[in-house]
Amino acid sequence: MNYSFVCLFAIAVLAVLSGMVVADWLPPEVPENQVFTVDTVIDATGAVDDKSTMSWIITSPNATPTGILGEGQSIADSTFKDAILTNGGKIAENKNFDFNSQNQESGLFNIESQKVLTYASTEGAHMVGEEEYTLSVAGNYAETDDNIRCVFSDEHGGELPAFCNIVSAKSALVNVNSAQISTKGQIRAVTETEDVPAELNYQIAVTPDANSGSGFAEGAVKTVFAGSIMEARDGNDDNYDLDGTTEDGEATWNKTSVTNTWKDSTEVTGGIKTLQKAFGYQSGFSLE
Repeated sequence: MNYSFVCLFAIAVLAVLSGMVVADWLPPEVPENQVFTVDTVIDATGAVDDKSTMSWIITSPNATPTGILGEGQSIADSTFKDAILTNGGKIAENKNFDFNSQNQESGLFNIESQKVLTYASTEGAHMVGEEEYTLSVAGNYAETDDNIRCVFSDEHGGELPAFCNIVSAKSALVNVNSAQISTKGQIRAVTETEDVPAELNYQIAVTPDANSGSGFAEGAVKTVFAGSIMEARDGNDDNYDLDGTTEDGEATWNKTSVTNTWKDSTEVTGGIKTLQKAFGYQSGFSLE
């Protein structure tokens, strides 16, 4: 299956400054791992309702907390949603979903999904749909007050400061009458080594149905890519004591050092000759 995507939103990579390290460390796999695939092929004329959802939370060390994270604990929360609904018309869909909860290296992923579908309206029918990938990763080294959702601390001046990062990629189809649509998404949320980053990728391409003869896809397509990044620095520096305080005793474990939010949205309605969007995100440590 070949894809041709124009990257309209750049990869977000958090920088390393002055020997300090900021970003995500992912939890490792659990002793019992799960691997499964779901393949869907549809070639039909009539009403179609096709849905796929997944929610996956993994924490290390210890059990998933009900409140704030414990010392040295990280948590990765991943969700995937995909839905197509028609009230008639002709649809051909080929969709593959793969999940593997084992540790993944760079270039490999825990969640992968790809889809190609072609739709043509008959007797006024139309198609709606949505697809969403979300990756939320947070980690803490020291305890904090209950009213702080994301903790930023490094009690012992180690190499892994705290963080709370969430990114998402979403597309929506509204009243589509004719189109060929290709999508692909990937999430990495589990790894064994600290130098492998968290990662989320998403691509969508909308082109005309070759059999329609109009030269345009017809309908409305929306995409939203968004992220919120909160990072701390470690205390392993000449200006910090090992307990995460400065020389004058000021606490640093609950101080946010980096905030970074972004949002990219696109909406196209009417005759669509080409719509291509791609989103890539990585966040990981660069250890010096």
